Amino acid sequence: MNNTIIRDDIEYIIRSLPAEEWNALSAKTILVAGANGFLPAYMVETLLSLSEQGIIQDTKIIALVRDEKKAFTRFPSYLSRKDLSILVQDIAQSFTIPGAVDHIIHAASQASPKYYGSDPVGTLNANVLGTNNLLSIAREKGSASFFYFSSGEVYGEVEEKSNPIKEQTYGYLDPMNVRSCYAESKRMGETMCISWSHQYGIPVKIVRPFHTYGPGMRLDDGRVFADFVADIVQNRNIVMKSDGSALRSFCYLADATAGFFTVLLRGRNREAYNIGNSDVEVSVLQLATILTGLFPERGLSVVRQQGSTTSTYLKSTVNRACPDISKARSLGWSPRYSLKEGFTRTIRSFMQ
Repeated sequence: MNNTIIRDDIEYIIRSLPAEEWNALSAKTILVAGANGFLPAYMVETLLSLSEQGIIQDTKIIALVRDEKKAFTRFPSYLSRKDLSILVQDIAQSFTIPGAVDHIIHAASQASPKYYGSDPVGTLNANVLGTNNLLSIAREKGSASFFYFSSGEVYGEVEEKSNPIKEQTYGYLDPMNVRSCYAESKRMGETMCISWSHQYGIPVKIVRPFHTYGPGMRLDDGRVFADFVADIVQNRNIVMKSDGSALRSFCYLADATAGFFTVLLRGRNREAYNIGNSDVEVSVLQLATILTGLFPERGLSVVRQQGSTTSTYLKSTVNRACPDISKARSLGWSPRYSLKEGFTRTIRSFMQ
């Protein structure tokens, strides 16, 4: 691992839990579906680092990916490792896996809104058909846990008084709006997890990440925070295409990943947990202003330009999305990185 910021992040994640709790993953086979993805890739790297340091032993990681070439690019330092195997598979197609599978982490999903307009069927297939296929494997293998990546989008449009949003709060979603392909299918994925657990006894835990950013995210992701980081990295002014009034809570990837592992190892069966950072809620315009100020020597500024985004990017109608993370905090997890610290680390990670 050549990127010093990513290396420091992984060490921070490892220190977030005591060695005896990590040891519960020793001598296990862990299937990570969607391993190339921005969020699960950090989990894969953490598990491999835990093995490398001897904190866990005899653990095998199966990285299920749809794009083999991307996996080779994402994990170049680990490809010769005997404890990592790459499985190329479309999650929406039925498949089998030989041998034991003790833990399944299902993070295979098209999370960027740019896909909701261009490939809504592919978006929901991963969340519904893919979840069905992986739950079936968990049932067949008698897996010890099924860990499902849902999303803060499952809450839909909640009333202002319901922010910060607790896990039992739900708002309006229009099933006739194609953008709902993501949120509705994530909701169904959660219901499938609970149904399989109820009927077949599969232990399930669910996380609902809110806006997460950090090293390794795609700069062409389409979401505003990725666009803004790309602008800073490429020394461009940030061009605002909206009034920037939407409020969002942004969580640094290392904090979020520590939260995911905390839920995996300490969370309760058949429970969902918000993972985000409610302490750094800002408007999109405020975020743009803060980011241009991180590197004043570049002389960058925010330029206002009202207009639409790309034709396939379907804008959210949610004006405010702030998670209540008290449930995850009760497990002993708390985000540590401020907005400026996290985005500075993110930008610098792309400049190494």
